[in-house]
Amino acid sequence: MGDSAGPNWTSRAKRTLRQVGPMRLAGMVLFLVLGLLFARYSWDIPLAKDAERALYDIRLLETAERMPQDDRIVMVVYTDETLEALAKRSPLDREMLANALLKIDAMNPKSIGIDILIDQPQAEDPILIDAFRRVETPTWLAFASNATSPDYMKLWQEQFLTGFLDRIGPGAVKPASIMLEPDLEDGVIRSWPRQPDSLPPLLATAMAPIHPEFRDYSRSIAFRLPESLDYPVFSKLPIDLFVTDFADALRPQIEGRHVLIGGDIQDVDDYETPMSRLDGRLTKGVEVHAHLLAQLLDGKLPAAIPGWALWLVAVAVVVAGGLTSLLEMRSWKLAAVLIGQVIFFVSLPFLVQAGNIDTLGLPAFGWAVGWLFAFAAVGTAARAVGSEQRRFAQSTLGKYLPVDIANQILRDPERLALKGEKRQIYAIFTDMEGFTKLSHAITPEQLSTLLNRYLDLLSDTVLKHGGTIDKFVGDAVVAFWGAPIAREDDADRAINAAVAMYEAGQEFARSGGDDIPPLGKTRVGLHRGEAVVGNFGGEGRIQYTALGDGMNTAARLESANKSLKTTILVSSEARRQSTLDLFRPMGRIVLSGRATPVEVWEPAPQMDTTLRQTLTTLWERFDGGDMSALPELEQLAEAHKEDAALANFVYRIREAGPGGHFVLGSK
Repeated sequence: MGDSAGPNWTSRAKRTLRQVGPMRLAGMVLFLVLGLLFARYSWDIPLAKDAERALYDIRLLETAERMPQDDRIVMVVYTDETLEALAKRSPLDREMLANALLKIDAMNPKSIGIDILIDQPQAEDPILIDAFRRVETPTWLAFASNATSPDYMKLWQEQFLTGFLDRIGPGAVKPASIMLEPDLEDGVIRSWPRQPDSLPPLLATAMAPIHPEFRDYSRSIAFRLPESLDYPVFSKLPIDLFVTDFADALRPQIEGRHVLIGGDIQDVDDYETPMSRLDGRLTKGVEVHAHLLAQLLDGKLPAAIPGWALWLVAVAVVVAGGLTSLLEMRSWKLAAVLIGQVIFFVSLPFLVQAGNIDTLGLPAFGWAVGWLFAFAAVGTAARAVGSEQRRFAQSTLGKYLPVDIANQILRDPERLALKGEKRQIYAIFTDMEGFTKLSHAITPEQLSTLLNRYLDLLSDTVLKHGGTIDKFVGDAVVAFWGAPIAREDDADRAINAAVAMYEAGQEFARSGGDDIPPLGKTRVGLHRGEAVVGNFGGEGRIQYTALGDGMNTAARLESANKSLKTTILVSSEARRQSTLDLFRPMGRIVLSGRATPVEVWEPAPQMDTTLRQTLTTLWERFDGGDMSALPELEQLAEAHKEDAALANFVYRIREAGPGGHFVLGSK
């Protein structure tokens, strides 16, 4: 199986598109389109948007700056202890606000922002109005309108606030919007609020009008995380400290800083932010404004991702998913490709976020789903095509290879690569006695039918015993064991197959029919030897076969059966590897066209075991020089006159003498 990703992607993609049917192709295209749309618009899809928000919060927290306490901003807050001491919870005590405001103003802050809505009359209003008229520091008082915040600001409250501002008159105090906009679906604040023209400037942009571009900014908030848990990002001072005799000691913490005044009261003005995922802590509205102000002071305007870039990545995700499903490579390499893609697509949003680019709206979860859609769509189509091809390949290979080997070849086609390799194999040749004469005695139609039945029968026998069919030569079947995959019991498989092929031939001869001349025996030769095994013939027309002396010896053994009056001849090289006990000796012969003698044996499962052992013992004695064994062998042959092979064996060893060999055709 190839390991190169590029060629596999392109070639298999083209092959899949050519071979999928119209309905399957339409289904695949539909899923690809759905995957593409999901990879682009997942922020607008129910449930998916929840996952996108969660992933955004995670990457924001992972990439957020870990900073020491910001010395540009300080929060002055009403606490629950303050309210307990005042015995007043709502509205917040305005006399304390007035007194603290004058103290803070005297400490020369850079600006003051008050995140407290003066939306209903109180007895202390004249005191607060007087304080507002006296402050010299640019001060911004919280403002909200019924039109933009109908749930929090009734019309009469807005009218009161407007009248209150009018009573302050011209001076350092001006209105500023404190409108915050959590996401409607989950109530988490992630982005700057809209700043409509109907409202005064947002509190942060009003307090530090140094970056006018923030006036129209509505993308993500650059929340900060503390460098140390002991020091929050923004210092927080209780407001009641500023109405004590020790207030002047706080000047270093106020002078030159932006001061935000608001509430830090339990269950009031609480918001979820991405930081809530860390510890579940809610963030007070005044602290959210502090984050906005810090971002403005830093001039940190994360760039928006253009729509075309989101489309480009969505297409890349779908293409990657589809092509990955077509990869044909070893499992560990495929795993590496998958892991590489996961790392890339998971890390990309974090890298983009860390690069001061706003990823609020980047469909990270959509990429994963789009990739899966494409992987499943193309993979399903490819598997459907592959399944059809596999069934065809299995049926084709199954005609020549046993099922288990065929399946391994399909899993690893390299085992049938276009090359040869030297292997020790067990080769079988068969031949039907008198086939040439038979072919002239019957019609071509009868011959074709008869031959196909015979070859099917022998082929099934080979495959049943785990062999590989090499070729058919007329009525001859050539098969081998040990390639393309070798087994430990190949010797036993081959010998059992040889016996079964002979017996199958006998059964076939008996079932020939009355209109068919008598059929001869099927003779078999089996040898273990070296051969070059592989695909030969070139890329366009190849045949998986075995070549070499091992194959030639098996063929000559089959031919020698006729001279030896045997039906199956097995070389000693094959017998020695077998665990079977069913052989009788047939002596040592020199095959036609050879010079080296071959020791041969005949499987004789029907012969009495004791008789086989006696024959073997007597021959070993005679072959070792014990001439007294010969008369005993002759007596056995005389006692079994019907056994022509045994008589021939005794004749040949008598002629050859102890340790000798018989040259076929010599006498």
